[in-house]
Amino acid sequence: MSNDPAKPDADKVEELASLKNWGAPVDWFKTHGCSNTAIDCGWGRLIFGQTFDGPEKLAALLQEEERGRRDIALYVREPHIVLAAAPLEVFLDPSHTFRRRFDSPLPEIGAQGLTIRQAQPEDQNRINAIFSSRGMILWEPDFVQNAKQRSELVLLVAEEPSSGEVVGIVEGVDHVAAIKDPDNGSSLWGLAVDPKATRPGIGQKLSLALAHHFKALGRAFMDLSVMHDNDDAIGLYEKLGFERVPVYCVKKKNTVNERLFVGPDSDSQLNIYAQIIVDEARRRGIRVEVEDEEAGLFRLILGARSVACRESLCDLTSAVAMSRCDDKSLTHRLLKAAGLMVPAQTRVANEREAIAFLEQHNRVVLKPVKGEQGQGVFVDLQSSKGVKIALQEARKISSEIVVEQFVTGDDVRIIVIDGAVVAAAIRKPASIVGDGKHSVHDLIEKQSRRREAATKGESRIPIDEETERCLRHAGYSMDSVLEDGQFLAVRKTANLHTGGTIHDVTPKLNESIAKAAVMAAEVLNMPVVGLDFVVPAIDQPAYWIIEANERPGLANHEPAPTVERFIDFLFPTSSPPLSQGVRASRSPNG
Repeated sequence: MSNDPAKPDADKVEELASLKNWGAPVDWFKTHGCSNTAIDCGWGRLIFGQTFDGPEKLAALLQEEERGRRDIALYVREPHIVLAAAPLEVFLDPSHTFRRRFDSPLPEIGAQGLTIRQAQPEDQNRINAIFSSRGMILWEPDFVQNAKQRSELVLLVAEEPSSGEVVGIVEGVDHVAAIKDPDNGSSLWGLAVDPKATRPGIGQKLSLALAHHFKALGRAFMDLSVMHDNDDAIGLYEKLGFERVPVYCVKKKNTVNERLFVGPDSDSQLNIYAQIIVDEARRRGIRVEVEDEEAGLFRLILGARSVACRESLCDLTSAVAMSRCDDKSLTHRLLKAAGLMVPAQTRVANEREAIAFLEQHNRVVLKPVKGEQGQGVFVDLQSSKGVKIALQEARKISSEIVVEQFVTGDDVRIIVIDGAVVAAAIRKPASIVGDGKHSVHDLIEKQSRRREAATKGESRIPIDEETERCLRHAGYSMDSVLEDGQFLAVRKTANLHTGGTIHDVTPKLNESIAKAAVMAAEVLNMPVVGLDFVVPAIDQPAYWIIEANERPGLANHEPAPTVERFIDFLFPTSSPPLSQGVRASRSPNG
């Protein structure tokens, strides 16, 4: 079929006004050479169901879906008949279709401080990185390059001017160019925003930019698909004037969308650190017995082999090895004795000892001997008053306290499994970016909601004494209004649970740092461990090891194959499924 846009027949549009949700009769598409149409959208095919002259043909095409792709049939006239034609192969997608008609004014994009532009071929790697971080299917190689020659596709990206980094992507389809649509429509697909982006409202701005683009082309409306339980996305689109329309979507059953047609898992209350391991095990045919959802306890069974786990902590880690990591002071002593680089550290019993250490080192970190998720950790203390307050707060977590020399550099988490580095990621403290309108408090709340959504509730920026201390240190308060585009770090620690973000740097990791990580795992006798490093530069050999985590969060390191290597370690004879690396989409669209 031709991709040349065709001006819709005004008389035909009027004649079909009552059928706007369903499209023109099939004969119309036959006459115009657009019957049985599907277009490649990079992640799979968008199948225009209204162009098919029989449900059996549509069901047959869905069954031809390529492995690792996701085809979507929209505007299906008789979805129940399509399902009856292949009941074991296809399913009715549990999504709502929303439509924004362009007969009323669109809200302004309001993209001050953010650049929205056409995607370029050099953006594709960055776009795929965003898709990967959201568990979405990646675009095929050279897709952006090829899409530039196709009039039916519109690819827009959001770019942060201060860094030049692409932080969001949206794909649009012009139905007139694709199927000479007499309804004069368009649609939105593949909206994704980098979960680490600090600026609020990126998804909204991209959606509006695409709507403005199609309205300028003279289109009558823009449709999009939203999962039925995505309340945040539904609320956003309703706010922008979208309305639900009775349009249905049919897909092929596969491992990508399995969760949509098999129903909720019995262990759906597991946290993301346990769930990611359970999902990978089940993909390999390993049986899972959940012992306690709240604690993340489960057992994996394959043949005669059975391994009990609490998230990434398993039977193969001895109690003695675990105790070496649990006690930060002991970890420090063992690593230092092995010749590994660690900052100066001491246990303190009172304020006097802590202040004496501060006077010796000028800048210090104070933390409980035992603890996790950044609780009770105070970084870059520079005054006696700050040390006293931190000591009081840290003692709420543990009666035993260590004070450590503060060292500067990037905070890096390195995962070592079975004697090999499988992932390295720079962890950055929670930050916000001003818009010239909202207070620091409101920006923190907005960023927290985004972090919660991206991490299934695991990450949120606390509004507490430590956050307020960081703001005071930078010369701001909760009521301050930052200038548009102004960045501000609001925490000193980079823990995920306190709003920190994670940026994969595995390919860039210096060999000396990798060797130090492997050696540290050997010293502690830890088969699976997360090591916290501070490094001046990720590609240089200098480092300090801060501490070790016996139960590292493997979900934090996607797309690095941490969970795959973990299951390889537990069950060396298990085989990854053919669809390895493709996960169910967590995108708000489709």
